Amino acid sequence: MSRRMAWAGVVALMTTAAIACTDDGAAPSAPASSATSPTSSAAPPTTPSTTAPSVSPVPSPAPHPVSLQALTTKKYNGGDLRLGRVLARNPAYTRYHVTYRSGTLTISGILNVPSTPGPHPALVLNHGYIDPAVYTNGRGLMREQDYLARRGYVVLHTDYRNHAQSSKDPNSEVNLRLGYTEDVVNAVLALRTSQYVDPSRIALLGRSMGGGITYNVLVTKPGLVKAAVVFAPVSSDAADNFNRWTRPDRPIAARILRTYGEPAANPSFWRNVSAVNFFGRVTEPVLIHHGESDSTCPIAWSRETLAALKAAGKNATLFTYPGEEHAFGPAWPTSMARTVGFLKQHGV
Repeated sequence: MSRRMAWAGVVALMTTAAIACTDDGAAPSAPASSATSPTSSAAPPTTPSTTAPSVSPVPSPAPHPVSLQALTTKKYNGGDLRLGRVLARNPAYTRYHVTYRSGTLTISGILNVPSTPGPHPALVLNHGYIDPAVYTNGRGLMREQDYLARRGYVVLHTDYRNHAQSSKDPNSEVNLRLGYTEDVVNAVLALRTSQYVDPSRIALLGRSMGGGITYNVLVTKPGLVKAAVVFAPVSSDAADNFNRWTRPDRPIAARILRTYGEPAANPSFWRNVSAVNFFGRVTEPVLIHHGESDSTCPIAWSRETLAALKAAGKNATLFTYPGEEHAFGPAWPTSMARTVGFLKQHGV
């Protein structure tokens, strides 16, 4: 049994126990006596009150502020989608610099708007890791931005906090970049306000780190979108990603471990920042693309994620591509044709 399936069993058992403990069944009343008391002129004896003292319910502990549970209870305010300067124009679509609201932050991005009459289906694109020090507006997923806009989709590519012209969040790294998940939720809410978009036909597309963000959004806000597609995604277990990329970065790794502890020493924290342990909340169909020669994100991660989604009874599909590396090459057109077919199949 994999550790993910083991965790899933633990979570299910804990949930069952919690339900059993909080079921408010009424206490059975005492049966009425059938005997009659003899008549007496004496005053009846005083009987003690049988009214039970009121007991205030024990409040549930607040989730750790750095957890997927905390994101599920967060109030999101995505909106104020502002189209700025035109970055490019062609017969198929116009490309705009945009900003939108995410909590107290302003997030930048690009918006491709098709030239055909709307409202259009739409996608929020979640890019993979690019060092924020060199990242520029709209960088990453450039092929996908163009391909999808030419097929009638409004495309919002979000820059995330700390990228391009977005507001700064000094705690982003020690918070395991969960703020990126918040930025994507708010991107969807902002898109819903656009005159160019059919708000009932929005999906997510994420790549690499953006695939992991996509998983987080699905478990944080089920029902937010209609479908999700991920390319070469990171693991749905946060400890895998920490061990592969963050641990070698000693300064930030040391700060994270001082704050939360090692995965083996504090499994509860690491479980609660890992989407795989909450796949029971997913309501959207998921399509995964992964190259079999990916040396950045092992394909085993996507196979394990697929198995976990299937075990949770979810609609999930994995396409694998022999010889394809992390960035996709010859098979990219096939993967995109499959993506559009999948989106249309699910009403996007």
